[in-house]
Amino acid sequence: MTTVGEPRRAGGSVGRRLGRLTLGRACLAALVILIAAILADTTYRSDDVQRAGETQKFDAARYGAQTYESKVVPAIQQKAVDIVTLHKAIAADPETAGRRYGNREGTGPYSYAVSLTGTAGDAEAGLLRVEVPDLDDTRISVQIGPAVNGTALRDAVGFIKFGQFTNQVEYADAGTALNNQVKAKVLASLDVAALKGKEVTVVGAMTPLTPDVLTITPISVKAAS
Repeated sequence: MTTVGEPRRAGGSVGRRLGRLTLGRACLAALVILIAAILADTTYRSDDVQRAGETQKFDAARYGAQTYESKVVPAIQQKAVDIVTLHKAIAADPETAGRRYGNREGTGPYSYAVSLTGTAGDAEAGLLRVEVPDLDDTRISVQIGPAVNGTALRDAVGFIKFGQFTNQVEYADAGTALNNQVKAKVLASLDVAALKGKEVTVVGAMTPLTPDVLTITPISVKAAS
């Protein structure tokens, strides 16, 4: 009981306020230290940097640039079969010809590395006709762009397999990237108009759907000097 005129004791209230203030400051200081520790332990990186455990995205253009001249061109040159010889073999026995001269993935059509010498004719719809002796009844064309279609280059070399890629899209993109190299390395500097009527030698790849319609994706087109 407080007697009238007796001063009120404030020490307990002030002490409690001071205690709460001290505790608050301690918590704030601990929070600051925690944030500083987190920032010190945080590594910032670009989105281009591969995360641990992630599969790197397939770069088709890089694949084409690294593979075309160093691997694909030498393989086609080494495996190239004279187109007259190949045509006769396919006409006689397609399966035997395929196993002997070609490559394929699974049960798809065979693709072949070929060479030919003939007379350049008209260029139309992205194709240059070439008349080859002993193949008068066969339509032989060389892809000259601007579009280069198919995956004959990819499939004829024998060392590019579907299992090397993550999925079908990457496998298809690899074939397109090799075709783009043909456009840049072979066709960009090719004077097609100047070839008409001249003897040309072509090395390339083809995936024939019929023995009498042969379309070649070239790695080289040379006119006789």
